[in-house]
Amino acid sequence: MEKEIELKLEMTGEAADQIEASGLLAGNPKVTQQKSIYFDTPDGKLRKEGLSLRIRQSDGKRIQTVKADRGSAAGLFARSEWEQAVNDDVPILDHSTPIRALLGEATHAITSIFEVRIDRYTWTMSEGGTSIELVLDRGEAVVCERRSSICEIELELKSGDLATLFALARKIDTAAPARLGVLTKAERGHRLTRPLETVAKAEPLELADHISTEEAFRTVVNSCIRHFRLNEAIFLEDRNAAALHQSRVAIRKPMIGNAGAELREGFRWLSSELGDARNLDVLLERAGPGQLRDRIVVAREISYDRVCEVLASSRVRLLMLDFAEWAAGDTWAGSFVGNAGREQSARKFAIKALNRFRRKVKKAGRDLANADDGVRHELRKDAKKLRYAAEFFATLFERKGEKRRYKRFVRALQSLQDQLGSLNDLATAPAVLEKLGMTNDVDARDLLASGKKKHLLRTAEKTHNKLTDIKRFWK
Repeated sequence: MEKEIELKLEMTGEAADQIEASGLLAGNPKVTQQKSIYFDTPDGKLRKEGLSLRIRQSDGKRIQTVKADRGSAAGLFARSEWEQAVNDDVPILDHSTPIRALLGEATHAITSIFEVRIDRYTWTMSEGGTSIELVLDRGEAVVCERRSSICEIELELKSGDLATLFALARKIDTAAPARLGVLTKAERGHRLTRPLETVAKAEPLELADHISTEEAFRTVVNSCIRHFRLNEAIFLEDRNAAALHQSRVAIRKPMIGNAGAELREGFRWLSSELGDARNLDVLLERAGPGQLRDRIVVAREISYDRVCEVLASSRVRLLMLDFAEWAAGDTWAGSFVGNAGREQSARKFAIKALNRFRRKVKKAGRDLANADDGVRHELRKDAKKLRYAAEFFATLFERKGEKRRYKRFVRALQSLQDQLGSLNDLATAPAVLEKLGMTNDVDARDLLASGKKKHLLRTAEKTHNKLTDIKRFWK
């Protein structure tokens, strides 16, 4: 193996009790207690510069760690981590780390922001020549009076077979529900310093110009998983319409289309389950006060109940595990780029992919004003793929003029997507209303007639022509 592979699983405290009682974790674990203090300026300058600073106390020792994560600090230094022993909980901020060089006088404002307190239980598990370190962490992140509980298992493949690692993860989920974890403990602490999130938008990817297609692919897949899991958690907490929409966006991105048949079927099923509720959200946005709106609200709540059941199912948890395993392995390469292409630069691959998606959008949009609903639906899907690919690969195109052309291209593409989305809402609304038995409702007829379809068609055609005339940012 060239590198260690880690897998994180989140669960409730009750689920962790069930896992420990299941007999899956044999032998006595090594037990340690950790207290980590995280530091920053009150306005978060360290985080903005892509640095993190903590002091961790464990086994009677204190270690200060500075990490250069993503952002402006990425790539500025030959090293990405600086560690040193300290005597107390006061950080050393001299020139032995990059903090002073980046923050200057603002270094004096650094103070403790939050703490993470953990009881750690560690087992080493061996099976068929595979060695896995299993760590169960129980604890909390603390900011003043605010707390966020932490209960997670981390699996690290020390040697052996990747499939055995994921097989163990599935055994854990069989013992008690366990979801893929996407938040670090530091992120949990930082979240306590901000208002609660009501939706998690897709985060911009930091892809270096020299990165390989293989590295870029795995970064994109991990981003999709993270995007889904963050919004899944928000929706399950407060049944938020925006979080539901973003969850669906996360699983409809183009990289998933290259997965195996079983994975594709799983994502089609999940997208359909989320889509029924999303269609009602769209109708609700357009319906005015009255009986029709009240009936849609009731139907939407029933649909939300169904979504909660689906997201709580083992099928969804295992689908995410299958997706993560597929991305971590090698089987994706043959269908995605070919085994010979995985080491090519991501920029070269991105140029080919963007050209391919653009050609499909250009071809599918011909005579758009006279196209039927099915053709426009296919164009809408192709436009989404082009938009997602553009956003995935944006940081690969930051040479002179490319960023300016990118913004112009994406603005036009987003405008086309909005218009096609409105047309799609008009096309799907009758079926949704029929399913609810509302087709003959007077307010429903008014709702369907309010879409100004002809105007939307003319506007979409003009926007499509403008998009195809705009200079490509990747050329």
